[in-house]
Amino acid sequence: MRILICGGNGQLGRDCHRVFQKNNHASCLDLPQLDITDPGSVRSGITACSPDLVINCAAFTNVDKCETEKALAFKVNADGPANLARACSHINARLIHVSTDYVFDGKKELPASYSETDVPAPLSVYGQSKLEGENQVKQNTDRYIIVRTAWLYGAGGGNFLKTMLGLSLADPEREIKVVNDQFGSPTWSLRLALQIEKLVNVNAQGLYHATSQGYCSWYELAAFFLKKMEVPHRIVPCSTEAFPTPAMRPENSILGNHRLKRENINIMTGWRHCVEQFVSRYRRELFEEIKQNMNL
Repeated sequence: MRILICGGNGQLGRDCHRVFQKNNHASCLDLPQLDITDPGSVRSGITACSPDLVINCAAFTNVDKCETEKALAFKVNADGPANLARACSHINARLIHVSTDYVFDGKKELPASYSETDVPAPLSVYGQSKLEGENQVKQNTDRYIIVRTAWLYGAGGGNFLKTMLGLSLADPEREIKVVNDQFGSPTWSLRLALQIEKLVNVNAQGLYHATSQGYCSWYELAAFFLKKMEVPHRIVPCSTEAFPTPAMRPENSILGNHRLKRENINIMTGWRHCVEQFVSRYRRELFEEIKQNMNL
């Protein structure tokens, strides 16, 4: 199968390439070679690759920056998926589009999770733009899978875990406040890529939630990760109110993998297990990357 991965330089794009290249012809494109906001660029890229499957990992994911750059957020997160969906429909290729837990308002009482049938109500421009991206996919192609995930981390690109590691290594005595009243399911991009492969192999269709099992707060995630990395730190919990940000974030971001479980195709494992595997596999690389960035 010929596969085109859009946003191939990001953490999920890299892991999707790592997974899919084993048994397929997988190509990765990213800026400047492919600009999903430009219909002409999308048409030429897809024509050149002639894929059977397109996986869209490209997105504007800076949640706070989306608040001040709303037009760009919608251009990337809504117009981009629309362009891909139209191009895929034209050549009868399948499209997998990755979306987010931020399409929900997070007002469900803990520990309830959001299902695929729950009505979205995004709080932020980021969530609004991603929801519109989902709608554009549905409107412009019949052959699609939308995968909502949450709290993504991986070896490639920047993420919350790398930020915590960098701050702790830079100054182990520095007190780092981390929000302890927002809850979600941290998801390893490699495990998500394997779940996407499973969806492709069973010819799935429609909307799925795919996150690690269980949930935690950002503070619990940071503390667990740094403990496994064996890094001295002074992580302290704080409230959302004490750590204000431009964008509102859902208090409860827990997604339930209801369709995956109902169809007996769920391969997502517990979040602690995934973090442990991630550390075991990439510990040395993570240290080297952070130290290089710090010019140590």
